[in-house]
Amino acid sequence: MEFFCFHRDRRESLALRLELLEEHWSYMDRYAAEMIARGPTLAADGETPTGSVHVVDLPDAAAARMFAFDEPGYQAGVYRDVLLRRWRNLLGRTMWDFPGGRTGGNRYLVLGLGAGQPADLDVSADRDDLIAYGPLLSDDGATWVGTAVLVRAEDPDEARAVLTSDRYAEIEVHNWTFGGRA
Repeated sequence: MEFFCFHRDRRESLALRLELLEEHWSYMDRYAAEMIARGPTLAADGETPTGSVHVVDLPDAAAARMFAFDEPGYQAGVYRDVLLRRWRNLLGRTMWDFPGGRTGGNRYLVLGLGAGQPADLDVSADRDDLIAYGPLLSDDGATWVGTAVLVRAEDPDEARAVLTSDRYAEIEVHNWTFGGRA
């Protein structure tokens, strides 16, 4: 089962986050085989972390909760909240398979939060800029609650346009970059 996990940083937690960086990476190394995508969201300066995205393939919801809430930064209070949802990998690949590579261009996390009729379940024919793409689902995987996309785009507006705006209650766009050890 695939899961989307977004830890959002608490204000004034940067020093603690940096102090725990090696612990965070070591923890994530244990999940290397299950990792579909990972990386920090960033402030407008493009450098200051504001959150941490992980898309993982784990056996069940209990394993996903353990993954999200045993993470060293979460345990130490780096994060203000965690979005943890079932997810479906519509591209069928990991971020490391992205033809655009680790660098070059602007990268974004686009989160469309909604309810009701599912939207954007068909992957665009123009997939070259999509790094990861899939629906956010209820715990049992039966109900669509949104869409999560990692995308290379010229700017936030172009990234937002990946989703059908009138089908979501809210769309968030965050600067994002490939994470993990280089």
